[in-house]
Amino acid sequence: MLPKPRLFESQREFLLFVLVMLLLLLGRLGWEYYHYRQFIAKPFYYTHAIVLNAYEKHKGRRTYTVLKLQSDEGLRFYTTTHSKQALDHSYLRLQIFPDARIRFWEYLGTFYVKSRIKEYKALPETMQERLGKWIAKQHSDSRMGAFYNAIFLALPLPQTLREPIAALGVSHLVALSGFHLSILWGLLYGLLVLPYRALQQRYFPYRYALIDVGMVVMVLLGIYVWFVGAPPSLLRSYAMVLVGWVVLLLGLELMSFTFLAAVFAILTVLFPSLLVSLSFWLSVAGVFYIFLLLQYTKGLHPWLIMLLVIPVGIFILMLPIVHGIFGMTTSYQLLSPILSLLFIPFYPVSFFLHLIGMGDLFDPALQRLFALPKESSEILLPWWIVVGYVGLSMGAVRYRALFYLTLLFAALYALFLFIV
Repeated sequence: MLPKPRLFESQREFLLFVLVMLLLLLGRLGWEYYHYRQFIAKPFYYTHAIVLNAYEKHKGRRTYTVLKLQSDEGLRFYTTTHSKQALDHSYLRLQIFPDARIRFWEYLGTFYVKSRIKEYKALPETMQERLGKWIAKQHSDSRMGAFYNAIFLALPLPQTLREPIAALGVSHLVALSGFHLSILWGLLYGLLVLPYRALQQRYFPYRYALIDVGMVVMVLLGIYVWFVGAPPSLLRSYAMVLVGWVVLLLGLELMSFTFLAAVFAILTVLFPSLLVSLSFWLSVAGVFYIFLLLQYTKGLHPWLIMLLVIPVGIFILMLPIVHGIFGMTTSYQLLSPILSLLFIPFYPVSFFLHLIGMGDLFDPALQRLFALPKESSEILLPWWIVVGYVGLSMGAVRYRALFYLTLLFAALYALFLFIV
């Protein structure tokens, strides 16, 4: 079987592409910086914004509300208020007071700014929220309803559930991302291709399922992303799936580091805010290590790769990266590879169970699972070790010996965390 052509025929083409994308990115950043300078130069600024999330915090004897907002201009920011009004899911007119303490990288992502609320009104209930209530009614435990609303509708998790999920090392299973879209892609494509094949053989044998069924699936996934409010993590994942589908249609090599670099470049040019998105960098790292594992284990049986190499390998190789940012450590995080595998059938099955009104079937098992982590420790890797590990990983793309060294370091670190 002939190998698929590469995305770039030569290293020179790839370097030229990188140069062009870098110039475009610098142009986009320059334009954003111009708007940033105008923004912080104003003593105050009136805007309208939707409340994305609201929660209470306590400091000493004081209680205040933290609001996460998205303005009509597309800015995302936090602010605080002492108002006793329930502002969740409201539309505000507010006066904000930007200053030079807001850094450019914060402006690109999510920043904090002082504000004064002038007006507010409750937004009408959306179909997403009505579905969320319908899902929640199927559960006697409100935490279970919140869990399913998070994995189906991208609604925020309560703090009481966020902590045990982080302690289990499965936060990536709850925040809607490319993992969920991949499951939905496989499910929808598998369901639609069966009737398509029957019709294709009789009426249009000259057509291709990857084009026709793939296009329908991409439209359905796009509608889903729009329906749940197009959260940034899901939007960028959809863009990656879309680019991957187009590359498959063109018959080009998909599992390559040049493809990953090209997608990274295109996405950052289109959405410069991704440069300051931690979840984006973690998802890129995850895909990078998947490609790295596939490069050096392609001689193994596909089922062994899918059931053992990928889940366990990604868990081990990502540990030094994750522990350079998040320090929470429990022995229950060792369950992460198993839970990630179980989530693949669990996600569509639980979706179907909610459709027929039996969504609480897995609640007892989930309640026991979330009750497991009781204590945790904080272990953070120094930044210089993380940088060295990233450099070692990049070298592993070319040299097998460095791959084994990378894997050895990650495995020894896992041994130190969970066994020693």
